[in-house]
Amino acid sequence: MRISCGAREDVTTKPSDTLWYRDFGYSGGKFTNATVPSFVEPLLKTLRYFPLSDGLGNCYTVSMIPRGYYQVRLFFALIADPGFGNEPIFDISVKGTQIYSLKPGWSNVDDQSFVEAFVFVTDSSLAACFHSTGHGDPSVLSIEILQVDDNAYSFASPWGKWTVLRTAKRLTCGSGKSAFDEEYGSSQWGGNRIWFGTSSFPDSGQPISTNHSISQTAISPNFYSEKLYQSAIVGDDEQPDLSFQMEVNPNRNYSIWFHLSEIDPNITGGGQRVFDILINGDIAFENVDIFHTTGGNYAALVLNKTVEVTGRTLIITLRTIHGSHALINAIEIFELILAESRTSVEEGSVY
Repeated sequence: MRISCGAREDVTTKPSDTLWYRDFGYSGGKFTNATVPSFVEPLLKTLRYFPLSDGLGNCYTVSMIPRGYYQVRLFFALIADPGFGNEPIFDISVKGTQIYSLKPGWSNVDDQSFVEAFVFVTDSSLAACFHSTGHGDPSVLSIEILQVDDNAYSFASPWGKWTVLRTAKRLTCGSGKSAFDEEYGSSQWGGNRIWFGTSSFPDSGQPISTNHSISQTAISPNFYSEKLYQSAIVGDDEQPDLSFQMEVNPNRNYSIWFHLSEIDPNITGGGQRVFDILINGDIAFENVDIFHTTGGNYAALVLNKTVEVTGRTLIITLRTIHGSHALINAIEIFELILAESRTSVEEGSVY
């Protein structure tokens, strides 16, 4: 289900003719024209904003949702009126759990113009709420509620119905270009993911790619696309180790997913590319040998590790141990958030 906030009728967006339902489920606010600040956002023309003067009616509630696991994505935009010149800063909650706080300057950063989280729906309804911090009126462009496999992104405890996964970063390596799952031709159970290019990998390694088919892709429960594994970044003699650094919320747990495939035809046997994967200096995976683990070239390998990060920086390093330099195809990072019980009843009834 996709909602075009503020729209008076159903609309479709190119290039995939995606259907967006007219605005419904809101508990207050006003509709107006929108300015879309990022290329990753759907090209919708309206939004709903929630003036602080109107009180606490700042939610969307969608009922009659089948129980299951859902990817919820909320896009934000600016009001297309010179009188509303400041970008709003506000908090976002889903099913009563605060999952994100917009940062100043979000409208100029592509992967901060939306928030995405994976949540279990156990009571046939889902509420998304927007809480003003006193810096402008919350404004919402669109809402997506996309069902995924019930076991998607399953990891060790405490994964389950009381855990929300918020997407902190999702990167496709090698191609350098951002992409959507529609462009990858992925299954609907893939969750319509957005993959960003590797601009956050400054001067690290060389891109490689292949048109060869990749085995072990589009497999339940995550259904990763074959195309995800057809490009990669490889270390070089000048910088043999690959490194990625990002700012995170401190004192949180993060689930990190590494996507690997040996797509270099010069690698013909095990032991020819061996590397360690470190997270904030600690070895998460030792002596990774993609060819040996998968049994050959052109096969997907997914590794997952959940770690506690006490500081504000998360550093992932791929350190070459033997043979050819380290390789990575894609990375996903999720913040683990303990789900609260429900949305406050004070946040208004639904129109």
